[in-house]
Amino acid sequence: MKTIQVYDPPMCCSTGICGSNIDLDLISFATMLAQLGHSGITIERFNLGQQPAEFVKNPMVRALLENEGTDGLPMIFWDGEVHLKGRYPTRTERPEWIRAALGNEVLAS
Repeated sequence: MKTIQVYDPPMCCSTGICGSNIDLDLISFATMLAQLGHSGITIERFNLGQQPAEFVKNPMVRALLENEGTDGLPMIFWDGEVHLKGRYPTRTERPEWIRAALGNEVLAS
């Protein structure tokens, strides 16, 4: 089973889509993750402001924070390997993520 892990910077809530200043890109990303989760992909999402212990437990995330601080977040893993850091997938990249997660296509780094 495929797994996507997202280590988000500190946000007001678990998805970052709350409050008065909502980032539309985060809404699209959260929607994509929900779609993948409903299709059987394991989605794990951690917020530094709410789950700091998860960031310490992962040696690659801990090293990123020590070297780059929160500017290196989000850090996104695909099946245990770093796929993106410092940004979320763009609107044009998200369809590729969905195809790769649901099919046999290789996800490009």
